[in-house]
Amino acid sequence: MAMIQVTNLKKSFGNLDVLKSVTFDVEKNDVVAVIGPSGSGKSTMLRSLVHLEQINGGSIAVQDRFLVKDGSYSSPQEIKRITGKMGMVFQHFNLFPHLTVLENLEIAPRVVKGEAAADIRRKSMELLEKVGLSAKADVFPAKLSGGQKQRVAIARALMMNPDIMLFDEPTSALDPELTGEVLQVIKQLALEHMTMIVVTHEMGFAKEVANKVMFMDHGEVIESGTPEQLFNNPQHDRTKAFLNRVI
Repeated sequence: MAMIQVTNLKKSFGNLDVLKSVTFDVEKNDVVAVIGPSGSGKSTMLRSLVHLEQINGGSIAVQDRFLVKDGSYSSPQEIKRITGKMGMVFQHFNLFPHLTVLENLEIAPRVVKGEAAADIRRKSMELLEKVGLSAKADVFPAKLSGGQKQRVAIARALMMNPDIMLFDEPTSALDPELTGEVLQVIKQLALEHMTMIVVTHEMGFAKEVANKVMFMDHGEVIESGTPEQLFNNPQHDRTKAFLNRVI
């Protein structure tokens, strides 16, 4: 079953075409790594899936329900229902600085879903254990390292029980020594068969964890395939040139 179907996605900022007819599918349990140079449209594509960017043309379907079809968006209620299936983790964490780690995790299930306090607390502690931060439950974000903040952000996204996780350059704001602890959490999610799209500049991670790799450049999907195909036998000159620069 296709979890996400994107067809002829187009997005412009003024005269700049950021996305040019982008088409791809994500199947259940896929881990899709999206690679490419800065400015290639990777983050814009990802943000459009959760309606943080409004597209100018094309279609996005999530679990066979259209977020947008041929450039026309569904109702606000349907958009909310569809985007609620996805959890998003950003490059710069976006934690609430005035809330503790635990409060950051628990605010959305309480306010948005109205879940019972005892259920929320049990789940938040389970997720903090999962990301190795049980001891930081009552700490404010300012007291955390970048890697710890990003692990809290992942746990916060998981609190909403998403079917799909989206990661936008989750390690690019981190020092190299902190990158591994965040990638380890994402690897664990992959082992648990979470469907994921990860925009990343970590080629080693893409090779090791993803089952599909998509190379974007100048707003287009230039090439996609398994890590073995894309890294060992790229077909397009632009893919080859990019990989020669970064590997």
